[in-house]
Amino acid sequence: MILDTNALSAFVDGESAVGRILSQQQRVALPVIVLGEFRYGISQSRHRAVYESWLSAHLGDFDILEVTESTASTYAELRVGLKRSGKPIPANDAWIAALAIQHALPLLSRDKHFDAVTNLERRSW
Repeated sequence: MILDTNALSAFVDGESAVGRILSQQQRVALPVIVLGEFRYGISQSRHRAVYESWLSAHLGDFDILEVTESTASTYAELRVGLKRSGKPIPANDAWIAALAIQHALPLLSRDKHFDAVTNLERRSW
């Protein structure tokens, strides 16, 4: 399973439903894009030290998915398809979706715009 930024934030903040879902997964991955968005968010948080400490302690529990040439091809294809269908999504979310598709993993997210992405399984909590 892949987490988007909102799912990661909910997990870090102790959202029990997210914790239950993740505890049932064999593999939990973070796209490097999500890690960047999360780090950006915590850099501006008044609880920065707490979040940075959590991240240092738990980052090793996740597989970090990096963007590759294959990811770039998937990204381009899905963005073209979404644009043609009149349902574009934010660029960072398109990268996250491309990584989920590339690794054949479901995406944990509450963002319904991911439902427009072909071959992507979105789960919510």
